[in-house]
Amino acid sequence: MKVFKEIKQSTHEKVSYFYDPDTNFKAFIAVHSTALGPSLGGCRMMEYPNQEKALQDVLRLSEGMTYKAAIAGLPLGGGKAVVLANPKKDKTDELLKSFGECINKLDGDYITAEDMGMNVRDMEIIKTKTKYVTGLSESLGGSGDPSEFTSYGTYVGIKAAVNFKFQKEDLNGLSIVVQGLGNVGMKLVDYLSKYDMKIYVNDIDKKAIMKCVSEYNAIPVSDDEIYDLNVDIFCPCAVGAIINETTIKTIKCKIIAGAANNILENYSKDGEALLEKGILYAPDYVINAGGLINIYNEFNSIYDKQDIFQQVDKIYNTLTNIFQISLKEKKPTNIVSNELAMNIISEASKNKNLIHL
Repeated sequence: MKVFKEIKQSTHEKVSYFYDPDTNFKAFIAVHSTALGPSLGGCRMMEYPNQEKALQDVLRLSEGMTYKAAIAGLPLGGGKAVVLANPKKDKTDELLKSFGECINKLDGDYITAEDMGMNVRDMEIIKTKTKYVTGLSESLGGSGDPSEFTSYGTYVGIKAAVNFKFQKEDLNGLSIVVQGLGNVGMKLVDYLSKYDMKIYVNDIDKKAIMKCVSEYNAIPVSDDEIYDLNVDIFCPCAVGAIINETTIKTIKCKIIAGAANNILENYSKDGEALLEKGILYAPDYVINAGGLINIYNEFNSIYDKQDIFQQVDKIYNTLTNIFQISLKEKKPTNIVSNELAMNIISEASKNKNLIHL
């Protein structure tokens, strides 16, 4: 028998658990906020040590999506899904269809897209069971892989951080380490290679590392060395929670700016520690919003790729504003960005209530 139950909690509008024994589909879907619009957020498929860890991940990721959409100026809320499965061994069309059926139970409050362990083809399978899906292939009227815009936005954000920290308009003469060479990380390295930079790379995929070495003259660095490396910019583009009490003690960079979600393990303490250490942190959900901006535009009747790049360019000014407020008020940049996003959401909620009255 299929299981669908809501989980009682106080931080999100709705959190649901799904289980389909026929396909061994197990997932959490969290809707953090719909104050600005339906919650849009990718689905992450990965193995978790237990269900508690999966629940923690979906709660944190969905909240980040709320702030990401708000500060990017999009009429969207924040949501996320996590499927407890190994994408290389457990993913089947039947399992993906089960996911689509579960999305329908939320009546449009949650719209899915690809994230870690998921791809454009998976979205096409899910679409056979639900209309609440985006990030589709161009053949189905979508825009394809959104990583092109995520990487470009991260590149724009790095330039904003460099300009603020070093008063430099370009990246020449600087050094950077890119952690994670997936679709986003690899495209980002291509952008960075246009400058006279020293580029270090790190990934579990040896083929990706060798590609960067041969095509971009990058320098491989091991997991043990990466946080102790004396570079200008640390660019995490893989998993989250890698900036924490332990790594902050050893990290030697001057800027942290990358595409990974939930980079800070402890949101309040780690942001404060980076501020005290003089490390400029580009809040992750601000700098990596390019992909979300792109898939939102799939809903528009006219999809204009060049216009989306111009929308993503605004990440530069958004980050600069956050950096300036942080400096003036002596607040961590992640707290500043949260406050700006919450103000936008609060105003929208007030306007909704006025309309209802």
